[in-house]
Amino acid sequence: MASFLHAVGTAVPDHDVHPIFLDWAANRLAGSRDERLFARMAGRSGIGHRWSVLPRDAPLIDAGGFYDGAMWPGTAARMAIYAEQAPALALRAIERLGEQVALDGITHLVVASCTGFVAPGIDQIIARRLALPPSTERLLVGFMGCYAAVAALRSARHIVRSDPAARVLVVTVELSTLHLQQTSDLESILAMLQFGDGAAAALVTAEPGGLAIGQPFATTLADSQDLIRWAITDHGFVMHLSGEVPGRIADALADPAFAAAATGGHAPSDIDGWAVHAGGRSILDAVERALALPPTALAASRSVLADNGNMSSATLMFVLARLLAGPPVQRGVALAFGPGLAAEGFSFGSAP
Repeated sequence: MASFLHAVGTAVPDHDVHPIFLDWAANRLAGSRDERLFARMAGRSGIGHRWSVLPRDAPLIDAGGFYDGAMWPGTAARMAIYAEQAPALALRAIERLGEQVALDGITHLVVASCTGFVAPGIDQIIARRLALPPSTERLLVGFMGCYAAVAALRSARHIVRSDPAARVLVVTVELSTLHLQQTSDLESILAMLQFGDGAAAALVTAEPGGLAIGQPFATTLADSQDLIRWAITDHGFVMHLSGEVPGRIADALADPAFAAAATGGHAPSDIDGWAVHAGGRSILDAVERALALPPTALAASRSVLADNGNMSSATLMFVLARLLAGPPVQRGVALAFGPGLAAEGFSFGSAP
């Protein structure tokens, strides 16, 4: 029984905080060798914009802004904004999806998010605001990070394969800008440089259309558990993103067994659609080099990175949306990375 991803709707807030962050980071590192290194890394990041749900009508990091003064907001204040804004942004993405496909008869709702907690969960909030029947089955995929979109779509595939009448609404929503930290540590600032807010929504059913979701694959790299970490603190979630990550990803892709699982045994040159999580320019470069891909192979991922930065779990969905809007894909691979260090994905291709 096949399953199909029919369309993807995407949404970002209207507050571009990337230039504000660049100024703030430069001031934090002012006068140090790290300041020059940060400027060079930021210029090479491939990121032009990152969007935030924090309001445009007040300074972000200044008097009157959310990040104001010596004592930045605690986790409770950040979660209060998450509880309000995460469902609202998700509903904007669902609205965009509804402009492409009919969303009547939804039987299952799968939501992925790792940048906030609230109970009742945002799955229940979204279901209530969409007036979905109380019988709608819900699944909340939490704290899996950047590869959570794979877990969400894989779960939708399993649901549809077991129940051909199922109509699964898949939502990913992340508000990474709620977790800015007061630090002068270069590695931490470079990690925060990557992340922005975004949401995406997709419809998965057994009815042919869009992209056929094929065989999933997954691996966890040995001795890599400390390379990508989130810590819940009194002042938001603290991200640790090691500079070793791109190299370890390249090593994983060089492993013949994993490469064969990821490509279904095909040569990378036989893959005409690559949906790679845009976790950062260095990660995309590592994938491109490890698989000897042509410069245009990751164009969709690089354009998502340029326009939005890394939106954690929502990022891969944005890449799939761009591939859906382009020429038909005969043989595609979706691939994402996250805490663990884990690499997960699935094959896909345009529906017959």
